[in-house]
Amino acid sequence: MAGGGPGSGGSTDRTGTPRNPALAADIRDFTFHGAPAPALRDVALSFAPGSFTAILGASGSGKSTLGKLLAGWLPPGGHGRLAGFLEVAGTRLEFDGGAGDPRINPASWGRHVGFVPQDPGTVLSTVRATVAEELAFGLENAGMERSAMRAAVDRTAGLLGLRGQLGQDPARLSGGQLRRLAIGCAIISGPPVLIMDEPFASLDAAGSHELSALVRRLLADGTAVVILSQAMDAPLLEAHHWVVLEDGTATASGAPHRMTADSSLVPAAIRRPGQEAVLSTARPAGPPPNSPAALQLNGVSFAYPAAGGDRIRGSRAPRGKRRGQAQGAAGLNPLPAVLEDVHLAVHPGEIIAVTGPNGAGKSTLLRHFNGLLRPTAGSVLVGGADISGVPVGRTAASVGLLFQHPRDQLFERTVGREVRFGLDRLFGATAEERAAAALEATGLSGHAGEHPAELPASAQRLLALATVLARRPAVLALDEPTVALDGIGLGLLDAAVRQAAAEGAAVVLVTHDLGYARSAAHRIVALDGGRLVPA
Repeated sequence: MAGGGPGSGGSTDRTGTPRNPALAADIRDFTFHGAPAPALRDVALSFAPGSFTAILGASGSGKSTLGKLLAGWLPPGGHGRLAGFLEVAGTRLEFDGGAGDPRINPASWGRHVGFVPQDPGTVLSTVRATVAEELAFGLENAGMERSAMRAAVDRTAGLLGLRGQLGQDPARLSGGQLRRLAIGCAIISGPPVLIMDEPFASLDAAGSHELSALVRRLLADGTAVVILSQAMDAPLLEAHHWVVLEDGTATASGAPHRMTADSSLVPAAIRRPGQEAVLSTARPAGPPPNSPAALQLNGVSFAYPAAGGDRIRGSRAPRGKRRGQAQGAAGLNPLPAVLEDVHLAVHPGEIIAVTGPNGAGKSTLLRHFNGLLRPTAGSVLVGGADISGVPVGRTAASVGLLFQHPRDQLFERTVGREVRFGLDRLFGATAEERAAAALEATGLSGHAGEHPAELPASAQRLLALATVLARRPAVLALDEPTVALDGIGLGLLDAAVRQAAAEGAAVVLVTHDLGYARSAAHRIVALDGGRLVPA
């Protein structure tokens, strides 16, 4: 952190006692270079030690931009022009968008403000081999003594329910476990301020409970906690203060009970508890009687090898291997079975939701549907045909897979090119109509010329869905499709899922969003101990 003198931006705690803020900002205007309009304007915030603030905003409201600006991840000057001030630890930096503006040192700023972005993978080093090493990475760079570092790693892992994964490769973590790890990396050094963007997304019930308990502990220790969210998650009702962002401007603020009592203060696009129940008044018709299964799993078992990488696009385990085991590299023992004797049949027009705790193997299950992972025992049939030995690209024509992280399947320069990729070769004259219909279904028709990376998270997820819908596969496999969606995005997803089922697609939803699962699915099953059981 550079420049500026002691700040005067005082605030009051919940008892009315004045004290200096842990973090404050007065953003008169923040505009990205080359952008036609400000991303943020007229936003004044002050966070006292031990305060809990929720900043609510729908997709595109500017809340993620605000979070990155407050956390030093979006330094003014390099990415955009700021008029206003930022203040942390008693030092205020004044900006007017000119050449004389101060420069933020992100490393110094990060010692005061921990940040967990919406995509937790972007906060990790990607060079550490285990969860324990990832947690220790920042402490190693700071030169912490080894025994103290080990104690800090163990304590942080315990707070986040990660002690059982300390020796695991971060790349093998589930989405919820990855988010817990990112939070651990942000808090392990004890910054006075913690900012988290959509931290409850992809967490199971236990993870949400543990995160809420962690927030309470941090508050008791004097940490200022700021949560950015597009949904009125139940834990946010414990916040001392809510701020609503709309089109980059703070439009309302106050105590949660006052904000929830007056619906005019919170935009309709921000998701509310129970909103899933009113998405549609009609349950999908369901599969026709006695129809053959579009997707069938017969006794599928799978375990990751202990070393040497996943069994991606690989062959079956050698004969003689016990069911549920995968062959380890160099003779090493395999890891415990993730899937064990799984049986599942999904029929055309049927919507099935798969639930289960973080790390249960739900994403692993989905990746068997198109052959990205091969079972160590059992078989997978698509349209009645066994897909063992069939190239993944060929199976993907019938099985559309939406990954949990949109970045895993978005790579083109524009939204339009992304959706149309490969359609000309596969569908010829109907490619343009398919792309246009998919963009319309996901509300992205007006964004065809934009770069996917510049879309808000909700729109990125809908774009990834559009790339799947455009191919009109016989099976739709959607991994945590509601994560990062605001109320409008959730409505678009729901309509697209129901329409696909009505047109004969078999749909499998992996989700922690039980409210949506109960609203949309004909059946809900849970992955428990590697097996599917009725939920």
